[in-house]
Amino acid sequence: MKLHEIRDNPGARPKSKRIGRGIGSGKGKTGGRGVKGQKARTGVRLNGFEGGQLPIYRRLPKRGFVNPTRKVYAPLNLGMLDKAIEAGRLPADQPIDEAMLRAAGVVRRATKFAGVRLLAKGEIRRPVTITVSGASAAAVAAVQAAGGSVTTTAAPTAAGTEAGPAA
Repeated sequence: MKLHEIRDNPGARPKSKRIGRGIGSGKGKTGGRGVKGQKARTGVRLNGFEGGQLPIYRRLPKRGFVNPTRKVYAPLNLGMLDKAIEAGRLPADQPIDEAMLRAAGVVRRATKFAGVRLLAKGEIRRPVTITVSGASAAAVAAVQAAGGSVTTTAAPTAAGTEAGPAA
């Protein structure tokens, strides 16, 4: 067998139907869509429509609550922070804030998040001074153990769960 002799298996690529090419083609006028109505139009899907029966998404009870004003924070792990400092993208001797983290590419999709939250995954091996929107207690303890400090800028929530400035 030679390279120019290779062919598809018979029937592997069926010929496409030429729709809307006159009444003599058998697929002219309505183009195989029947006549009139929503399904005859292009780009229409009837997702969730069950022929007039009450759809399942309306039959099932709704559970829980979705908070429309919930703030989502970009995660920043200690290991990622240490790696960025080691690579020279962030200065270890200057205070680090969220703008520097975004400029260095450590935190991405700035518009999607309300701020940056420091988390304790990984380890930090050098003292840093960092200002972020929020930080976990374990992350603050790890930074302080390395000789650095963490300042949080997010206002305390109504429940009082968010930590204030931690030095």
